[in-house]
Amino acid sequence: MLGTTLPVLELGLEPGETIVSEAGELSWMTSAITMNTSTQLAGGGGVFGAFKRVAGGGSLFMTEYSAQGGKGMVAFATKVPGQILAVDVDPDHEYLIHRGGFVCATSGVELTVGFQRRLGAGVFGGDGFVLQRLGGTAQAWIELDGEVVTYDLKPGETLRVHPGHVGMFESRVNFDITTVPGIKNVLFGGDGLFLAALTGPGKVWLQSLPLPNLAHALQHYLPSHGDGGNVASGAAGGVVGAALKGLFGGG
Repeated sequence: MLGTTLPVLELGLEPGETIVSEAGELSWMTSAITMNTSTQLAGGGGVFGAFKRVAGGGSLFMTEYSAQGGKGMVAFATKVPGQILAVDVDPDHEYLIHRGGFVCATSGVELTVGFQRRLGAGVFGGDGFVLQRLGGTAQAWIELDGEVVTYDLKPGETLRVHPGHVGMFESRVNFDITTVPGIKNVLFGGDGLFLAALTGPGKVWLQSLPLPNLAHALQHYLPSHGDGGNVASGAAGGVVGAALKGLFGGG
């Protein structure tokens, strides 16, 4: 791992070793690395397998990076300040991760939809709340945004969390979406109507910087349509707007 606030995952591959990531996630690589892009990777065998990956917030196409003819190196950088965590995945150790959290994994990984629910137009832009299930047998690397706080929940112990702060948790943790009780909490609490309920046993990783929160914090610095602000503020807003467009895939 390189860097601190905006870390880079740099992986050295022996001849014949491979790493799988979503298409377009590459930062840099050496000349010994070859690329193969397909819908059949990461458990996406057949149309149905690829559809389940997309439904979980992943991409239709995955890219396989292989070292050929010698040792190679491939690197992936974080999109926003945060951390990249390594986890070992097998049938007894599966995880649910936030949409966009998957960085890469060895070739035995399987990505499918783990949880999906619409929460209304005011939450996640009306796109709903989606978690990816990380399964198979592989070593995987997950990006969590901001600082990472972990909890090891005891059996029956429940943690209620704003959905955007849910980064990753073991699949044995019981997960559900609950509503905030009390009409005053809904109208004046400022924390929205929905909370994620995570019940142990199992380990939970929370993230301090959900992307919707980052977008909300920056929106006041973006020029509005028809705003006749000065050139400097317009230029600054243009830079931030371009960054947000890259983050959220806006056209």
